[in-house]
Amino acid sequence: MESSCSSMTCNYGTEFVRVDVQASGIAVVTIAKEPVNSMDLAMWVQLDRVLLALEADNSITAIVFTSGLKRDVFSAGNDLMELYAPKTSPERYATFWVAQNAFLVRLHRTRLVTVAAIRGACPAGGCAISLCSDVRLITPEGTMGLNEVQLGIPVPKFWGLLMGRVIGPKVAEDVLLSGRMVSAAEAKLLGLVDDVVPADKLIEKAVVAARRACEVPSAARAATKLLLRDDFCKAWEGFYPTEPEYGWKFLSTPSTIAVLEGAMRRLSSKGQKQITLPPSKL
Repeated sequence: MESSCSSMTCNYGTEFVRVDVQASGIAVVTIAKEPVNSMDLAMWVQLDRVLLALEADNSITAIVFTSGLKRDVFSAGNDLMELYAPKTSPERYATFWVAQNAFLVRLHRTRLVTVAAIRGACPAGGCAISLCSDVRLITPEGTMGLNEVQLGIPVPKFWGLLMGRVIGPKVAEDVLLSGRMVSAAEAKLLGLVDDVVPADKLIEKAVVAARRACEVPSAARAATKLLLRDDFCKAWEGFYPTEPEYGWKFLSTPSTIAVLEGAMRRLSSKGQKQITLPPSKL
C-alpha cells in the first residue's frame, strides 16, 4: 500500500478510508463509503492495511475511528451481499469472514490507543469495531448493538463474548438474544459506551480522550493492554477460521435467505442500495 505523508496528514490512497494525522500523533481514520458504510471484503482489507501501516509508524500513538457519511451512520455493518447465499459462495464467505476477524483481533490488541467516535447508528460490524476499541463515544441520537439475530443469523461467538466482557455476560446475553439496538442513553448506562456527546463536538472529544489515554507511558500501557487481552485474542484467532462452515449453514437456509431478502428490499426502498435479487425470489 503506497502512502503519501506529511507531519500533519497521511493519505494512504484507499478508496473509502481517509487518514489524517495530527501533530500529536493521533490518526483520525474516517470511513466514508456512501450511503451507510457497508462493510464488504474490500473494506475490511483496507482497514486492516491502514491499521498495519499506522502500527508500523512509531510516531503514531492513537487512532480515532469515525464516519464521513452524509447521514448519521457510523457503519450499518456487513454488506448484506457478502451474506446473501444466492449471490456469493462458501469460499468467498470464508475469505470475507477471515479478513474481517483478522482485522478485529488486530484492532483489539493493538499497541495504539483506539477510540470509536460513533455518529448515529452502529449495528453489527460497526458495533464490533467499536467493541474492539479502547474508548467509545456516541452521539445522542445514536444506537448500538449486535443485531444479527434479527436477520436470522447467530451472533459471532467472540463478538458476543467481547460484549460480555464490556457490559457483563448476563446483560449482554439479554441484548444479544433479542437482537435489539440500544439507545445512546442506555448504552452509557450499560457501559457499552463511555460518554454521549453532541455531534459537533464528537471528533474534538474523541481526540481529547485519545490524548488523555496517551499521557501514561506508552510501553507500559501497551504491555498491560496485551496482558489483559492476549489470551482472549489468541482464543478468538483459533476459533474464527472454523466459523465460516458453521455460518454458511445458516446463510444458505431458505429462512435466512428470505429474511435477508426482506432486509435488502427495505434498504432499496429507502434508496440506500440497489439490490438485484434472483427472479425466482421476487
